[in-house]
Order: sequence, then C-alpha cells, then structure tokens
Amino acid sequence: MLIGILQCGHCPPELQPHVGDYPAMFEKLLAGHGFDFANWAVCDMEFPNSIDAADGWLITGSRYGVYEDHPWIEPLEQIIRAIYLAPKPLVGICFGHQIIAQALGGKVEKSDKGWGVGRMEYTWGNEVVALNAWHQDQVIEPPKEASTISANKFCDHAALMYGDRVLSVQAHPEFGREMMQGLINVRGAAVPEARLAYAQKALDAPVDNARLGNDIADFFKAKREWQESPE
Repeated sequence: MLIGILQCGHCPPELQPHVGDYPAMFEKLLAGHGFDFANWAVCDMEFPNSIDAADGWLITGSRYGVYEDHPWIEPLEQIIRAIYLAPKPLVGICFGHQIIAQALGGKVEKSDKGWGVGRMEYTWGNEVVALNAWHQDQVIEPPKEASTISANKFCDHAALMYGDRVLSVQAHPEFGREMMQGLINVRGAAVPEARLAYAQKALDAPVDNARLGNDIADFFKAKREWQESPE
C-alpha cells in the first residue's frame, strides 16, 4: 500500500540532521506495516497529479495556520475534498487535522486557551492516551460528517473520525523526546514560560506514539466496502 504524504511545512533546519523532516518522522512511525511512501511538499507548491497517485493519504503538521493566506492552502483543500469524495483513506495530524476540518466545512481558530505544548493525556474511548502536543489553533466546530473520538479539558476535538474515510489527530504521535526538546530550544520563545517549563519537565514521561502508529496503520489497512472491486 502506497501512502502519499502531503507535507505542509518543514521541521526547523537546525533539527533536521537529528530527527529528519516531517515525512521521515511518519515513515518511522508507520515502519513495519508494509507501507511504501511518496512525498509531495505542498507547502512548496508540489502537488500530486492525481489523488490516484497513492492508495491512502496523510497530511502533516505545519507552523502555519489553516486560515492564513498562503497560495497552497486552497489547492490543498481541493485535494482533501477530492480524496474524501473518491473516497480514499485520509489521515491528518495537527495542521492536517485542522485543514481537513476546514476543507469539509468545520471551523478552526486560534484558541483562547492559549498554547498546548508538551505531553498531554486524552480520553480515547474507554482509555487514556498520552501524546506530545504543540499548537495554539484548534478545531472549534467539526464538520457535520465528523465524530469526536478523543478530547481533554484543553482540546474539545482532539481526534475526529469521518465514518471510515478520515482519521485526524490534533497531537503529534510522530514527535518523540528529541523533537520536543528541539522545538523547546528553537521555537519555545513564543510559548509562555510556565507551559514551556511543564513541557521540559514532562519530556521523559511515557507517550503512546507506538499505539497511535498502530492505530493509523490499522486505519489505512482496514477493509472497506467501497474499496472492493465490482463484480
């Protein structure tokens, strides 16, 4: 199964020698599940010729806001709507979570709750899942097709499911300790001191990245009626 990665930003250049760029992080997260990968840096105006260029799609995080005026935002939203209608399985992470919601009729804003940075715990069904987060923006109103499957007191819509077509997550299952430490060092100046101190203190606490990687892989590989060939 070929997973097409739609890259919406770049890891800070100071960190790339240590952790790679965003596509490499997702390839590592999803390693061992038999996937092949292709990457399009949509933030650099690189787009696939067709949504049939991959069997499933993944949209990465970004330092940009989905509501900002960048020339690649509207073409990306058009691709999202085409993938959804095709349909093909689609996963969104952080910015990806938000841009999917916006493209399909939801609302995204800079939250009045401020920055969510560091390890956070989320309800996920009957379980509690811990993941690293780094965001101000949030999905405020999900699209009508979406169901909220994860939340906490800071983020009401921490993960969304759109039937069996889309899975999106606000937090970063691809971010490990090294990436979080790097972001604290490189981009921490914008974050309130108390929140940054919490994130630093929580660096060595366990997170459920592997669990989410398996969930994402299972979502991509799930058998769907609309994927069956007609007789």
